[in-house]
Amino acid sequence: MNVLDLAPVLPLASEMAEFIPVLVMLIFGLAFAALNLVASFLLGQKAPTNPVKDMAYECGMPPISDAHQRFSVKFYLVAILFVLFDIEVVFLYPWAVKFEADKAFLFVEMLIFIGILFLGWWYVIRKGAVNWAQE
Repeated sequence: MNVLDLAPVLPLASEMAEFIPVLVMLIFGLAFAALNLVASFLLGQKAPTNPVKDMAYECGMPPISDAHQRFSVKFYLVAILFVLFDIEVVFLYPWAVKFEADKAFLFVEMLIFIGILFLGWWYVIRKGAVNWAQE
């Protein structure tokens, strides 16, 4: 094999050599974590089980019913709507910062944005998505 055949590979090898310390630290970190887990499992004391202490703890009261209760879809709908409108309102802050540049264009653009936001809010109210009354 000729030395000239290795010329295109040598720059790549020298660039990859810069990542050897990172690889060594990654291997060291994984080995350290694994060693600690194994050592704690082998050397740790095995506690006796206690049904009272193993019971679920809910605000100092013993659990009365099953933890897997069904929630109304309206609960999730209100949460999603809050996130949606909250994120849209976040877009008002960069607009307020940039407002001093071209006032007329940005003002009309924000009126359109707030109008679309209002139409979405009106649609949600009209459909009764936030009405908590029993149906």
